[in-house]
Amino acid sequence: MDFNDIKQILEMMREHDIAEFELERDNVKLRLRKGAGHWTAVPSAPAGQYVPSASSAAVPAAAPSDGAPVLVPADETLDLAVVKSPIVGTFYRAPEPDATPFAEVGDTVRKGQVLCIIEAMKLMNEINAECDGEVVKCYVENGQAVQYGERLFAIKPA
Repeated sequence: MDFNDIKQILEMMREHDIAEFELERDNVKLRLRKGAGHWTAVPSAPAGQYVPSASSAAVPAAAPSDGAPVLVPADETLDLAVVKSPIVGTFYRAPEPDATPFAEVGDTVRKGQVLCIIEAMKLMNEINAECDGEVVKCYVENGQAVQYGERLFAIKPA
């Protein structure tokens, strides 16, 4: 992999509004993540070190500075927090098609509780509640594609 390959990957990420990209080829692992308006190269495991696959482990949500769910007031007159998508992918309300959803409208959730999963490039990313409260709105249907920054849930903080 050379500099031109990386430039092409970055251009593709910008063109398709992809927030995170990972590639492993010839004992080289490249992981790019778009943060708050800038690109960063994320350190990866050395060659030969075990890295869980998407089928064996879920990827936890990152810190807010890394594009994780961000709480934003939904409306100045209402005391709601909106959980937004940190990545582009497919939204799932439950871990399996026939399973009970992680969170329903009216449920009380705790900070750190899983609200949904977003699948991106065969990786299952858990999206967690950033505060205790009651889920008052789910903006996305199960199986729907979501974009970076798209609203997922509104939570009334406790």
